[in-house]
Amino acid sequence: MSLWTSAEAVTATLGKDSGDFTVSGLSIDTRTLKPGDLFVALQGDNRDGHDFVKAAFEAKAGAALVTRTPDGVTGALLTVGHTQRGLEDLARAARSRSNAKIVAVTGSAGKTTTKEILAIACNALGRTHASAASYNNHWGVPLSLASLPRDVEYGIFEVGMNHFGELRNLVSFVRPHVALVTTIAPAHLEFFGNCESIADAKSEIFEGLEPGGAALIPADSAYADRLTARAKQAKVARIVSFGEKGEAKLISFTADGTGMRVKADILGTAVDAYVGAPGAHIAQNVVGALAAIALLDGDVLNAAAALKNFTALKGRGARFEANGISVIDESYNANPASMAAAMALLGASSGRKIAVLGDMLEMGEGAAAHHAGLAAPLAANKVDLVFACGAQMKSLWDALPNAQRGAYAENSKLLAPHVMAAAKPGDTVLVKGSNGAKMSVIIEALRGAN
Repeated sequence: MSLWTSAEAVTATLGKDSGDFTVSGLSIDTRTLKPGDLFVALQGDNRDGHDFVKAAFEAKAGAALVTRTPDGVTGALLTVGHTQRGLEDLARAARSRSNAKIVAVTGSAGKTTTKEILAIACNALGRTHASAASYNNHWGVPLSLASLPRDVEYGIFEVGMNHFGELRNLVSFVRPHVALVTTIAPAHLEFFGNCESIADAKSEIFEGLEPGGAALIPADSAYADRLTARAKQAKVARIVSFGEKGEAKLISFTADGTGMRVKADILGTAVDAYVGAPGAHIAQNVVGALAAIALLDGDVLNAAAALKNFTALKGRGARFEANGISVIDESYNANPASMAAAMALLGASSGRKIAVLGDMLEMGEGAAAHHAGLAAPLAANKVDLVFACGAQMKSLWDALPNAQRGAYAENSKLLAPHVMAAAKPGDTVLVKGSNGAKMSVIIEALRGAN
């Protein structure tokens, strides 16, 4: 079944086609484009997608969405006034024609993991479409939505933000039946100043709910009451809490091999399920995801049974062995809440426990205190050695006792040799930091130890 015909795309965008075409997907990157995709020539601050239209057709694109005809291009074109607006038009049209049950997920941490949990759980109940990777911004959300197949039963979309109004705009495209907030924590403080502001910005997700839709709120958050008040302001039909104190209640989670067994009460349905990745934060995300499925009138037990197939994501808790060293890859992103959750995972591990930490970025004026404050969860989880890099992590380094200090360096490249020299078979090594800290350098060094 085609995703878009030229006639449908013209109607949605008010553009002009150079001839009939049919496309089966969308792409903004010629490196990952699949034959038959519609290539969207987005214009950014540093790159213009029109420069890659020829390469897109060489990769067998079915058509290209453009604002002008690039030199030397003879493939099928859909010409619009602005390609970002054209992509958004396709997104709105895709949502309007879909009968899928839609969930939107936001939060300071756990968005992508929860989205993947939902995708696996919903796919056990019917054909499911979910946002790729972390496509949660001004182009990622409309790209994911415009790629929504017309015959799917469930659609799962991650929505993010780093300023007021951004999420409000994105959720207006998605129009979910359930809006799930994973957690509120210090993240993007540089732009918001405090967590109350973050909660307010995240609560914009409730404004886009379909009539009769439901809001899912983390009961254990210090900002649960504020989120609930914002949902009521948005006149949300049903407000449900989840967590250890929630209406959808996490009863227990117990490590079991490479995963864990989660027991929960999901709005009256008793669940005892094996989940293929461990961690308190993942257990919370599982309860939120299953509550969303219950609110969509899905089969919670069949959905929960599918979670044995879930594994932690690359950069978000994925594990691997390297020369006898157990590595926890949390290198994609970091804020104080996700740091604490990752340290709890490390604390539950066997062998000597080593934390390799990079800067938490966008923390604002309180950055030094937030970094120094990591000393407490490191101590609570009995971490043996800490390696740190980055200007902001110097605050943590200065707060550590001498016995816990491994090494400090200005950046991850300089830190890597110190980590490699210290790590031994039997150790568990956690690597975590904001994406801009480039902690993947440490991960690749450890991988190369095999």
